[in-house]
Amino acid sequence: MEIVDFGTLAASRRADAAAILRDALAHVPSAYNGPGEAEAEVALRCAEEGWLGHAALEGERLVGWIGAIRTYSHGWEIHPLVVAPDCQRRGIGSALMAALEARARSEGVLTLFLGSDDDYGGTNLFGRNLWPDVVNHVATIEATARGHALTFYRRHGYKIVGLLPDVNGAGRPDIMLAKRLTTSRSSA
Repeated sequence: MEIVDFGTLAASRRADAAAILRDALAHVPSAYNGPGEAEAEVALRCAEEGWLGHAALEGERLVGWIGAIRTYSHGWEIHPLVVAPDCQRRGIGSALMAALEARARSEGVLTLFLGSDDDYGGTNLFGRNLWPDVVNHVATIEATARGHALTFYRRHGYKIVGLLPDVNGAGRPDIMLAKRLTTSRSSA
């Protein structure tokens, strides 16, 4: 497997990236399932000045990709991280994450963060009214048998830092995770 800069991909590979985005998130009702939605997302990210990305290639085949939005001077938002369904659980997502984290560290980023929606039942919070005690629900979040990316991110050192109830519809929260990239307490 080879990790390359997403910006160097040919147009045909960007079409493959859109297909991976659609296929990897097919279980999520609101994720790029409409005609042209995945292609529009890839085009948007590629045109966005503050976005950067990496792609994983196995031979000539694109098998996954990760991106980040330079949201703050020392904090980037991961968006998205997807791996082709037939290639998942083979370390591709971990390799992409490692490449992004290395790049972020080299550019002085202190924190990476992301939102991981649950709008399909991947956690025990799906379908629940999280108001008014939102903060206490954070301590109870667990992935269900249906699985959720939360497990992957926790395994890579990301911590839950917040919860946005109902942002994807009633009972469909967004789980906010972040990782500190340096052990130093001083600011850069």
